[in-house]
Amino acid sequence: MPKRSKSYRAAAEKIHAGEIYAPLAAMRLAKETTVTKFDSTVEVTFRLGVDPRKADQMVRGTVTLPHGTGKTARVLVFAVGERAQEALDAGADEVGGDELIEKVAAGYTDFDVAVATPDLMGKVGRLGRVLGPRGLMPNPKTGTVTMDTAKAVREIKGGRIEFRVDKHANLAFIVGKASFTSEQLTENYAAVLEEVLRLKPTAAKGRYIIKGTVATTMGPGIPVDVTKTRNLTSEDAS
Repeated sequence: MPKRSKSYRAAAEKIHAGEIYAPLAAMRLAKETTVTKFDSTVEVTFRLGVDPRKADQMVRGTVTLPHGTGKTARVLVFAVGERAQEALDAGADEVGGDELIEKVAAGYTDFDVAVATPDLMGKVGRLGRVLGPRGLMPNPKTGTVTMDTAKAVREIKGGRIEFRVDKHANLAFIVGKASFTSEQLTENYAAVLEEVLRLKPTAAKGRYIIKGTVATTMGPGIPVDVTKTRNLTSEDAS
């Protein structure tokens, strides 16, 4: 078992063993248990009652956080002509066609999200070896394969995140930075929770969201009560 730092142990002592915290309380505690000198990212992980090996139980989606992520995403867009210019005008960091595709094929991945127009997906699809393992491959289901490149760029820059259940049925997503208020973090959490619940596969049986944990970068995990789904910023959330 790895040796924990003094600051980590002090933070962990603030979390009561066996207690499951309401979302707002969990976010307050997350801010109190930050152990880094930089502005930590606050992340939530759900354990879902699905079998990701089955296509009809895959949970994947996007949501725009009402208070953003606290970070401006670097967006790369595979597009040419008018759509390329629209992406640039919307704030895309890099835009291009064949030359950009070759650059990425050579191993370039200094970006957070990739967007592509449908007409270029035949070529972009060949980048699967580079983009796939990093979760950067454009996909129609997440709105990153689109002719409306400007809208996609604006939404991503405005705080849109993607989430996808992994092979162990865990689903992780960020809800902001430790510098956010507890209410802002909770409202971001609520936005993702609502979308995850909406995406519940009809084939999934039993309890859907089994448990949840909130943590800051390198900080201890805080159990969050995933049964609370309404009025999350009030003290008596239900």
